[in-house]
Amino acid sequence: MKNQQEVDKVTKSYLNLQTPKAHRGNIIIFFLIFLDVMGLLPILGEPFSPLYFWLAIGPIVFIHVWGILYILAPYKFERSYYLFFGVYGVINTYVYFLVIQKFLYMNLGVTSMIPFIIGVVSLIALLIFFQYFNLRMLYSGTYAKLQKNKQNTNMSPYIGAAGIGYVIAQVLMSSLFADSFIIIVLILLVSLMSILTAFFSIYIHRYFFIKKNYDTVKRLYPEFGLPKKQRKYIF
Repeated sequence: MKNQQEVDKVTKSYLNLQTPKAHRGNIIIFFLIFLDVMGLLPILGEPFSPLYFWLAIGPIVFIHVWGILYILAPYKFERSYYLFFGVYGVINTYVYFLVIQKFLYMNLGVTSMIPFIIGVVSLIALLIFFQYFNLRMLYSGTYAKLQKNKQNTNMSPYIGAAGIGYVIAQVLMSSLFADSFIIIVLILLVSLMSILTAFFSIYIHRYFFIKKNYDTVKRLYPEFGLPKKQRKYIF
């Protein structure tokens, strides 16, 4: 308790970490549903395009191979998990971008480069926004206040503004260049999922924050990063 009291509230709020067992569950759920089912399957679907396949398969294989570490030894690789999950968020969002582009160019037969340019700009803007959003929430003390229930902050306007902007950009470009209702609905769904996966990219910053404040992490969680057999408490 003494160690926790000596840590400033902002740092402590950001070091409210998940358990390694939760890390393993996150990988299984998010990879199977978000990346493989909602990302890879549309890339492999008809009409099949070697271009989109090769643009997607490299990052997908890379993140799957990397993820094996956290399935087999989540306790030992507890620290690097945060870097891994942040990179996963970027890759999954990128794959969703490819899915939307495939819907437009392969399924709907769009020939203009405008949707691609809008898509790239929107993708970069969405990822940058969440980095800014995360830093603002951290250093303003909002995370700490939320965890102590001292402030009933409604974050939905901030996330919603970025999310709505991204979704509108995707839907507008699809509706302007195509007339297939089903494909537009699919683009809408994938765009909405992109908001969540882009949010996961903030874990990259959390990894470097943990690395910078590793002594503090060990004071709060003495068993952090130890193999499972060396831990007294297993969660």
